[in-house]
Amino acid sequence: MEWRNAGQFTPKRSHVGLPPGAAVVFATTTPAWGKALTRGVAGPYHGRMTQPNAAHAKAAKSRHKMTLLVLLLTGLACGCDDSGKRPVQARIPAQAPQSIDASAAMAASNGHGDAASAQTIAGGASLPLTNPAARPSASLLPAIPKSKAYLAQRVEEKFASGEQNYKAGHLEAARKDFNDAVDWMLESGYDPASDARLNELFHRVVDTVYGEELQAFRAGDGFSEPPAVPAAIDEVAEMTFPVDPRLKDRAEESAKNISHDLPLTVNDEVLSFLNFFQTTRGKAIVETGLRRAGPYREMISRVLREEGVPQDLIYLAQAESAFQPLALSRAGARGIWQFVAWRGNEYGLRHTWWVDDRQDPEKATRAAAHHLRDLYGMFGDWYLAMAAYNCGPGNVQKAVERTGYADFWELYRRNVLPKETKNYVPIILALTLIAKDAAHYGIHAEPDPVVPYDVVKPGRAIDLRLVAETIDVDVNTLHALNPSLLRLATPDDPAFELHLPPGTAEKFSTEIADIPPDKWVSWRRHRVAPGETLSSVAKKYRVTPAAIAEANNLEHGSTLDPGDKLIIPAAQAQAEAARRLVSYRVRKGDTFLGIADRFSVEAEDLKKWNRLKADRVSRGMVLRIYTVGGAPEAGPSQSRARSAAKTKKKPQHPGTAAAQAGVAVPAHN
Repeated sequence: MEWRNAGQFTPKRSHVGLPPGAAVVFATTTPAWGKALTRGVAGPYHGRMTQPNAAHAKAAKSRHKMTLLVLLLTGLACGCDDSGKRPVQARIPAQAPQSIDASAAMAASNGHGDAASAQTIAGGASLPLTNPAARPSASLLPAIPKSKAYLAQRVEEKFASGEQNYKAGHLEAARKDFNDAVDWMLESGYDPASDARLNELFHRVVDTVYGEELQAFRAGDGFSEPPAVPAAIDEVAEMTFPVDPRLKDRAEESAKNISHDLPLTVNDEVLSFLNFFQTTRGKAIVETGLRRAGPYREMISRVLREEGVPQDLIYLAQAESAFQPLALSRAGARGIWQFVAWRGNEYGLRHTWWVDDRQDPEKATRAAAHHLRDLYGMFGDWYLAMAAYNCGPGNVQKAVERTGYADFWELYRRNVLPKETKNYVPIILALTLIAKDAAHYGIHAEPDPVVPYDVVKPGRAIDLRLVAETIDVDVNTLHALNPSLLRLATPDDPAFELHLPPGTAEKFSTEIADIPPDKWVSWRRHRVAPGETLSSVAKKYRVTPAAIAEANNLEHGSTLDPGDKLIIPAAQAQAEAARRLVSYRVRKGDTFLGIADRFSVEAEDLKKWNRLKADRVSRGMVLRIYTVGGAPEAGPSQSRARSAAKTKKKPQHPGTAAAQAGVAVPAHN
């Protein structure tokens, strides 16, 4: 393009190479004296200008602006119209297929000849498809080891993890690791027998999983905890009852004539529960608690006295659990003093795969006395201390700060406490009044006798069935004496104390010495019945007659005398306890941590299985729970819930506690 006159532009294709009809947009500045810089998108140009007169310059400037505006609008109109009609496309002319020299291609494939001849196109041009001088590309992926070696390495890692979990007492995690190790080998497509390393590893894993170490815990219900029972407090804590005016005078008269070391208040709130405990259902609850208190009353009184707290706090335990060591609330609180797991741990009550100290009556009583003493020190009032025991000190503290009153009845009237907590203290006071003068209220209950016991320290894990067979008692008797045990075996803890029926400790110590300690979780004892032979006994326990004969120093084919007691070596599991999927419907009062504790699973696992982001559940929600043994404990409520899990053509166990409780229906997984 060139300058013709000042302010006039004439495109010139010979200078800038524009195609015919092309729209050009210019950016200009007002010409300065002597020279100006003018740019078009086609290219730059610097030129010399002459000085125009003022009128001519003004006219030129006007024409310049008009020309620029027309060009700009024309370009925009054309561009918008074209783009609106069709997208921009690049059309490449088609070329006829060209053949490749067959000899050259063959030479390239055989590695002969140079690169140019190997890649010559018949049309003449050569394409540099390969570069022999260049180094091969390096892979960014990690090198994959040989398949069998890699499989063996992964299986050994999983097996080592299982052994570590087992030694730590995490049987649930150990069993998963061992099962994964076996499954990997069986599903790998390799025959373990064809490789020495895989063969040795396979048998080592299988022997561990199905061998003596896990024998007692895989058998029958060895993985299952004893079924829990509903906590008494859940039945009445959120109820309200009418007040019988005729009861007030009787209650006030009774309160004057009884001794007590907790303040006793008789008001409408207390009288409403006194009225309920006069009903048929209420009397049954009170009588059950008074009867079951017999074995524990002396122990609880001693511990409360040693800890320096009121003796009447025993009725808090009656309200909570009716003195049932296996009581379980909807919130996951356990034992006669109803500790939740984290609070129990705070006061030294351990909860492991093997034991739950919250179900140990004496340990839990001492922990409760400590906790109540701490709460009284915090609030200076026993009613507030009992309220805080129920709903937590933080909730009570907030209620006090919110109202300015450190008085339970004032907080009650102002409705700043949870409903269950509002009823909690009146329930305890009502039970205290009745228990101290039961005949006055028409209640009669004979306390159960105190159950004495012997104490032994096995020093290592031992199957309760072997203990029962050694001292000739049933397993249920041992469970009743040791309610803190969750499995059919004691923990591998030298300090653990096992309670035995009175007079059996010496017999146990004498007879258990006949069995090697490392066989205490797998070997059994059997008392010979009339007509039994070595073969029939061996068949019952799935061992060989020769193994029984060797363990008992008998000749093969020896006659057995009725009443003889045999040692049974390495008894095989009668039923493999499978990990099963359970569907559980959340009920009113359930908490996330309470459900996890009820099924003995980790809270993080429960969140992962159900894709939960927080430790919260809502009523009606159906949770997926993978529980060992498949039999969840009987819940406090007998409400029915449908299962969301379907079986995979594996045998069902319709008689499990899950089916009986109706809260979950398990399926194999």
